[in-house]
Amino acid sequence: MAITEEAPPGAAAPQQAAPGTGKRPDQEGWHLSSPLALTLLLVVVVVLQGPIRGALSTPVMQSWMTVFVAVVVQALPFLVLGVLLSAAIAVFVPPSFFARALPSRPALAVPVAGMAGAVLPGCECASVPVAGALVRRGVTPAAAIAFLLSAPAINPIVLTATAVAFPRDPEMVVGRFVASLLVACAMGWLWQRLGRTDWLRPPAHAGHEGQSKGEAFWGSVRHDMMHAGGFLVLGAMAAATLKAVAPESWLRTAADNPVFSVLALAVLAVVLSICSEADAFVAASLTQFSLTAKLAFLVVGPMIDLKLFAMQAGTFGRGFALRFAPATFVLAIAGAVLTGAVLL
Repeated sequence: MAITEEAPPGAAAPQQAAPGTGKRPDQEGWHLSSPLALTLLLVVVVVLQGPIRGALSTPVMQSWMTVFVAVVVQALPFLVLGVLLSAAIAVFVPPSFFARALPSRPALAVPVAGMAGAVLPGCECASVPVAGALVRRGVTPAAAIAFLLSAPAINPIVLTATAVAFPRDPEMVVGRFVASLLVACAMGWLWQRLGRTDWLRPPAHAGHEGQSKGEAFWGSVRHDMMHAGGFLVLGAMAAATLKAVAPESWLRTAADNPVFSVLALAVLAVVLSICSEADAFVAASLTQFSLTAKLAFLVVGPMIDLKLFAMQAGTFGRGFALRFAPATFVLAIAGAVLTGAVLL
């Protein structure tokens, strides 16, 4: 017979192990929550306010803050409007609408789908799931690819933001529209001719299943604002750092080389991953570079960057993304350079 030892009266009962952990609650580690992290950050700022104030008063930091705030303040209204409109289209416009509106012949459906991006506002974060829904509803992949690339690059919000960012260079608006549409159609036709069905893994389900329209809309808005807003801040920080910290001679050397300047800004667009509603203001702040190099930045960014590669791989499959990203990058640079040579 097993003998059990009872706790004396008034003593605390032994604590049981937490399910699945093998640890009692008093042995579990504490977790850093968002309110606690914010509180700790505020405490650190208050304690170090003297050194922080001194660092911010230097000419370099004042220049950095000026560029950073200018880029964010100018871009934020367009970013918010673009996120709201793209969420509304993704949630309230049925994918069957696009299937009915596109021609049955793929060769004609590609330019029609590309032009549809000019009238349907949406950032690149929203264009990927919309393109996935088009493929799932039977739209030819070539047309879905053209829409995927054109919608975030030539929609009214993006073109208006570009006009505001380049008030003295209206040809940048035309150049961005022409180059982006050409690349989108070229990629669609390239897929139609060389693409294989085993490279493309269509999405199996919609992203808003089980939710009401309102829940899906606000969920999409919150998701896109958190992601796009974060990339906007990073882009503004990078632009401000280039302006304030990088030696002027370095930037001038890079900008004076036509080939290197285009490649440098194209790679920068991929790395920064800025939302298309805000990238024109970052490009405009890079005053040392030519308009053609800035156009390459504006054409490449909405079509292929780090976050887009991850989203495309998750939606259509890694095999698709590994082939699609390099081809898009090369064609985007070629389209920007060709358009810049003619219009800029």
